[in-house]
Amino acid sequence: MSTIPPPGKTTPGHPATENGSATGGGGALGWFRALGPGGRRAFGGAFGGYALDSYDYFTLPLSMVALSAYFSLNSGQTGLFTTVTLVVSAVGGAVAGVLADRIGRVRALLLTVIVYAVFTVACGFAPNYETLLVFRALQGLGFGGEWAVGAILVAEYSRAEHRGRTLGAVQSAWAAGWALAVVVYTLVFQVLDDDLAWRVMFWTGALPAVLILWVRRRVKDAPEAEARRKANVRPGSFLTIFRPGTAAAPGLLRTTLFAVLLSTGVQGGYYTLATWLPTYLKSERDLSVVGTGSYLAFLISGAFLGYLAGGHLTDVLGRKRNIALFAFLSAACVLLYTNVPSGANTLLLVLGFPLGFCMSAIFSGFGSFLSELYPTEVRGAGQGFTYNAGRAVGAVFPTLVGFLADSWGVGGALVFGALGYGLAVVALLGLPETQGRELV
Repeated sequence: MSTIPPPGKTTPGHPATENGSATGGGGALGWFRALGPGGRRAFGGAFGGYALDSYDYFTLPLSMVALSAYFSLNSGQTGLFTTVTLVVSAVGGAVAGVLADRIGRVRALLLTVIVYAVFTVACGFAPNYETLLVFRALQGLGFGGEWAVGAILVAEYSRAEHRGRTLGAVQSAWAAGWALAVVVYTLVFQVLDDDLAWRVMFWTGALPAVLILWVRRRVKDAPEAEARRKANVRPGSFLTIFRPGTAAAPGLLRTTLFAVLLSTGVQGGYYTLATWLPTYLKSERDLSVVGTGSYLAFLISGAFLGYLAGGHLTDVLGRKRNIALFAFLSAACVLLYTNVPSGANTLLLVLGFPLGFCMSAIFSGFGSFLSELYPTEVRGAGQGFTYNAGRAVGAVFPTLVGFLADSWGVGGALVFGALGYGLAVVALLGLPETQGRELV
């Protein structure tokens, strides 16, 4: 296993040196200049891929009410859409991570984008519930792999002191894609009948085709990772991330288990809200399509700024403190938001901003934290598996809300999202602080 140099040390062959960026770290955008030309193109590819990943994901939650009516579904059946997407994403994340270690980060990124785009479009042609469920599951293969591969690509270009804010900026692409999906949803559902509108929403998932062409021509792996691949340095086995430690050499099993638990808690909380909030606003707060879009705009604005602020704080406070801080704040915001009295929708509107901010800021440190927990030879496998295995287990939360919604109401059942954040805090106890580590 590779050893980790002292914090702040730039290793020979590190992108910060080879891209001529070792002196470009000052100012508010110093982290971006420090990436160098190749790193900035990688950032653009990862940002675009994650934004469109988000867009394709949200075509389903935004269309959930129309889908339920079209196929005559109950809450449990609609909740299953999210569950299969997230469960299969664990497989996609693990496979994409292994491919990233074997064929390179950029090639793996392209494959994930192609898969999630193709099957999102296919969802629009589904003739029945069962077919749609299968297509949505297959979309999860690409959805699961894209973030992990893109985050590793950018992390390997980043300097240690900037990695948190750099990966936080990549994470903000999720809010950008979410916002685009809400805009398109508002327009499509205002113009078309619901029975056709949900299909059109899925068909717009073809947007990533433009990104694929650009990434294929312009984006390259970080120099050190590319040099290892060209030198035929054998990547580590996937099973390496499950190897227990010995007295002579530390293993990765403990890291992997606690990283999965951390990811489970944070994503269980997040996807509970992301999946059911549009339904909650429409069915229990009686908001129109335009009204739902307006409320989500406050949530998404908070999310975008939360990603950026959380990225900065993870470099200042450290990875673990940033996650712990926003786990507590996110749980508090969920409880407040879902207990706003009926008729107080203005307060609901205002609370959307801090809810989105806290739920997103907690994610900003994930890209840097998970990248730093694993050495280069298994970084793809480690990050791809832990992030997406957490998604898969966390998928239980949205499904549980779906089955409880008929008796508890969506708002009452959403309280289970807050429990996920408590689980994340417990997981941090078993993980080391990685702030300042170079990637080797």
